[in-house]
Formats: sequence, C-alpha cells, structure tokens
Amino acid sequence: MADSDGEYNGNDGSDDEFQATSGNPHDTRGRSGPDGKKGGRKEQKTAAWENLQRSWDTVLEGEDGTLQGTIEGLAEAQKRARLLKDTTPLQRGIIRHLVLVLDLSFAMLEKDLLPSRHELTMAYAREFVREYFEQNPISQLSIVGMRDGIAVRISDMSGNPGDHLEKLEEWVKQEPQGSPSLQNALEMCRGALFNTPSHGTREVLIVFGALMSSDPGDIHDTIGSLIKDRVRVSVVGIAAQVAICAELCSKTNGGDDSGYRIALHEQHYRDLLLELTTPPATRTEEQSNASLLMMGFPSRTLAEGDTINYCACHNRPTREGYDCTRCGSRVCRLPAECPGCGLTLILSTHLARSYHHLFPLRNWVEVPWSKASRSKACYACLAPFPEPPKAKGRGKEKSEADAAAAGAPAKTTKPQNKGLSESGRYACEVCHTHFCIDCDLFAHEILHNCPGCQSDTRARDDPNPDVAMNGVVGDVPAAHANGDANGAGAMEIDSLENPDDLDDVVDDDGNNKEQPIIADLDKYTLA
Repeated sequence: MADSDGEYNGNDGSDDEFQATSGNPHDTRGRSGPDGKKGGRKEQKTAAWENLQRSWDTVLEGEDGTLQGTIEGLAEAQKRARLLKDTTPLQRGIIRHLVLVLDLSFAMLEKDLLPSRHELTMAYAREFVREYFEQNPISQLSIVGMRDGIAVRISDMSGNPGDHLEKLEEWVKQEPQGSPSLQNALEMCRGALFNTPSHGTREVLIVFGALMSSDPGDIHDTIGSLIKDRVRVSVVGIAAQVAICAELCSKTNGGDDSGYRIALHEQHYRDLLLELTTPPATRTEEQSNASLLMMGFPSRTLAEGDTINYCACHNRPTREGYDCTRCGSRVCRLPAECPGCGLTLILSTHLARSYHHLFPLRNWVEVPWSKASRSKACYACLAPFPEPPKAKGRGKEKSEADAAAAGAPAKTTKPQNKGLSESGRYACEVCHTHFCIDCDLFAHEILHNCPGCQSDTRARDDPNPDVAMNGVVGDVPAAHANGDANGAGAMEIDSLENPDDLDDVVDDDGNNKEQPIIADLDKYTLA
C-alpha cells in the first residue's frame, strides 16, 4: 500500500491559492479588495497591551558598571511626568460637590494589587480625602459604597475631612462581599447632589473593580437623569474596561471619554485618583454671570475659665471653637456649614488655597548643558548640581571617532527620557532661576508658587512685563503674576537708605514722582 502521508512543505503555495470560493455573489469571505486587503473585515485598532515593549533591552549600565544611574533616571522621569500637564488658565468651579463611590464587592478580594484591591483602595481613599480638601478646602464630599447589590452610605455630604476619615476607618476591616450595582449607587449620588446650590459643581467619582453590575432596572434611564441634573461622572477602573462605564463617562461629560481611566499598577492607580482633586473646567456656552456668596470668617475663641461648651456640629464638649458670625453657634472645625443658620464658615487661607487652580504655576523648562554653567546648586534647597562635561564640540566627536577606528567598543549613552533635563536643572521662565527635580515637584504640587519669583524684589527691565506674568488670559493680565506683583510695595522701599525719602521716588522714566505717604510702615522691613 502506498504511503499517502507525504512530507509537508509550507512554502508550496500562497494563502491566496487556498482561498475558498462561494457561488453566492454577495459572499465576501475570501475576497480581496483592490488594495489586496480583505474586503469583508474592518481594520481594528490595536490595543495597548498588544504592543510588546522589551524594556529589559533598553537597560544600560553606567560608567561604574551598575544600574544606579538608570534607576535614578527612571525615577526622575516619573516625577517629571506628573508635572508636565496643561497649565492654561481656565474657568473652574472651585466650590465642588463630589460623591466618591467605592467598590466593596467580591471583586475587591483579588490580590493583583498588593496587598489586595480592597486594602489598597481604602488606603488611597483616605489619601484622596486629605488631598481633596487640601486642594479644595471650601468644597463638599460624600462617600458611598457598593456591595450585596445595593448602595450603602459611608459618610454624608460634609466639608470636614475628619468626619470622612473616621467613617472610612470603620469600613477598613469589613470584608468585601456580594455584587456591585452601578445603578443603585448612581441613584444614591443623585439624591445626595439634588439639593446642592447651582454655583457649585456636581461630580461623581467611581472606583470600579468588577466586570459586571447587578442593576434592578435600566441603567440608561439613570444616565439620562444624570445628564438632566448636570452631574459629571468619572470612573477609575481596576480591572478591564467595561462598556457601560465608558458610555456613562462619555454621555455625562459632553462626549469626552477621558474621564474613564484604567489603573495599570499601584502607582498609576494613585496618580489617577489624585488627578481628580483638581477642579474640572466649566463648559458653558455663554459666559456665566458672577453671583455673590455670603460667607463668614469667624475667629478662634477659647472658653473662659473652666467653662466647657458643646459644639453645634457634633454635640461634643469642647473648650475652643469658632463662633458663627451670624447666629453665634459654635463649630469645632473649619471649613463648615453653620448648623444653625446654614452660613458657610471658612478662613481666608481656604480661599487662597483654592485660588491657584484658576492660575496654575507654569511648567519649568529643562536647562541644557550650554546654559548650565550659570548655576552650581539648586536655588531653593542648595543641593549641588552635576558639573558640566569638559569635553564639548568637535573635540568630543573626534575622540569618539578615534576610539571607534582603533576598534574600541562604542560607548553607550543613557537614553534621554521625555521632559527630563540632561543637566538636572529646571528653570522658571519668569525669573530664570534653576531648581532641582525635587523642588520642581514640591513647588508645583504643594507651594503652587515659584520661590525665585517670590523672593525677587528687583525691578524688571522687560518692556512688556505682561508677557512674563504667569496666568495671562489673552491680553488681560491675571491677578496671580508668579511673583511679579509680590513685594511691589517693598521693591522701592528696600532701595532707599533714608526712610524720610519715601515721598520722592524715581519712576521708570528717570523722573522724580510724588508718592503718597505710606501710613503703615510696620509691615515693611527697612534696610
């Protein structure tokens, strides 16, 4: 019997030779278009996880034979990436009303995020509460959980971060269980945001770790109600992308689907949550009319003698607190809403901390080696900068060419990450002062002011000072001038040797001009 199993040769024919044909003229299977591509199949976008990045092939050793320089460069690149954001001044709602929705279902028991999804989420939720009220001190927050197919209220709408942190501590040791319900959670959020004033924003932030939602009705009806009530929804996913979450974010944000993000790892998860502490930009077709809000600015008072009073907010005994400027009710913490008359009670520093969102600090630029010689240490922390390389220009290129001709192995150079300065220096575009990466991070995330601009009291020779101001909107300079307006009164006084010469000051044209007598000289330090 002849052997019918011959040797297989995969190169005997092309794929087109084995295409099956069909007698149906409408059948598009196996047909090719004029450009050689399949006509019956649409081109699909490549997912992010399909692009394999061989990161282990790009790791280079330093001159000392270790990976310390590469690791430090990657760490600095991660710091710098968090700073490179859009600093365009936009109209934002600084009085926010946000509901944080946490997934407390069975999906949070997974340990793909260490130590577990639930423990990491509760830790990041506490950090989010602190950062939220640090960036938005006159805003309100509420926390809702999803478990057992229902929505549970963790904390009510309040402007006191201590209340939310105390409620979160009670849920840390409770084990997640049941299925999540997006519809029930969104309906509870609608009820919490229903009575919020029109001058504040209405936002919902959902931390979603499951791939399903157990809803009692049609969630699309709930989405329509959210759009009608002007509620914005953002979702931070821990698992894969869910279609209903993408639709929810897109429809409630005017077609913008950037509000739905998926966490890749623990650090990325934290960054996604803290990004949402920045107030969203207002999207109005017409310029909204400014409205005046009544607020009280009480002073801290202490009870006389051994007297103990009860606060009106928690009904707890206390000896110190803040008395409402309208009705006299005492609250223990600020900011707060007076339980007696409903007046918003804040401090002046709370308004100042909310103001930097409207005119953010500009991003500092990288300093090349050609301009690095003018600074040897960081202006803020005095940390020493690396010395500029001695070999420059043609001499360096010639030495490398000679080494290559001699058969020496080519010297590997460390890849330059995007946004990372090769000299380790970052310069403010206004005062041109050099800072290190740590001070750059501290100034943009904590201070929101440039130390060089705030300490510079010299008069500028710029013929167009409005261009250098930080926070210029069009042709109208904003009030926050990145240090240009700081010390404007002390700028001329510090240059005078005799306080009696305060009346005669030379103006920008070199002419003497008459200055008004400054009544309060105690706030100025005369050299």
